[in-house]
Amino acid sequence: MTPGYESRSRTYTYVLVHGTHSQGAYWLPVARELTSRGHRVIAVDLPLHGSQAFVPESYQRQDLAAMATEPSPVAALSLDDYEQHVTHVVRRAAAHGPVVLVGHSLGGATVSRVGNAVPDLLHHIGYMAAFCPSPALPTPDACTAAPENANALIPYDQIVGNPAQLGVMRLNPRTSATNDLKALREMMCADYPHNAFRQRLGSMQTDESTTAYAGRAVGRTETWGRLPRTYLRFGKDRTIATELQDRMIAEADARTPHNPFQVHDFPTASHLGPLAPTPVANALATLAA
Repeated sequence: MTPGYESRSRTYTYVLVHGTHSQGAYWLPVARELTSRGHRVIAVDLPLHGSQAFVPESYQRQDLAAMATEPSPVAALSLDDYEQHVTHVVRRAAAHGPVVLVGHSLGGATVSRVGNAVPDLLHHIGYMAAFCPSPALPTPDACTAAPENANALIPYDQIVGNPAQLGVMRLNPRTSATNDLKALREMMCADYPHNAFRQRLGSMQTDESTTAYAGRAVGRTETWGRLPRTYLRFGKDRTIATELQDRMIAEADARTPHNPFQVHDFPTASHLGPLAPTPVANALATLAA
């Protein structure tokens, strides 16, 4: 905890980091719950996401052939960019009191990086069905390729274009292909009603940086390792398989046995989490203690 907080307001600021192909608006239902309990909440838009999103012109026209080749500025982004952006947000928030930093999915890699960069500005860090890289699995790509992730659904058949050439993994959330929609729903939220699934598709972004997935994001024991940390474990996740979540938790705990994860188990939750925001907000509220 940052020195001097004892004399400041005890209102906590939650800085919430979204995952792949997403935006800060993903967090809005949970953010409303937390703000109703008196907390400040910043739902971050990572660079070229959300309010700054890049939208391929060919995507607007649904020209799939052109989508396969249209260049993307998202390709230039890396975990360095995500870390620097979130660290800036954390620095501003920390001027007003304790900060709780939480990441979902790919956002977990950014949480680990920021935990290394500014541990003294963080009260608690949280991972929600998120990557928590380790020396054995140092990048999101390595985590994805782990044997414990064999039950995950990787959207290879849904990718538009060649990621190695585009520098992004490009999806088409407006697809009308039945098989693609079925796969995306199973990956994201198989338990959601169809209309809720379509709402989530409407907020997805087409592009995510492949360089970000390849970025090293191992928490260092002397920085990240001394921060109190919590994991929200989702038991029906088909994007970051539950078995992989368990491995990442175990490897983190083995590195810092004096400071293990606090784990909140959601045995029926898919990757996007429970449809109702209250259970997640209840769990996150415990981080402000």
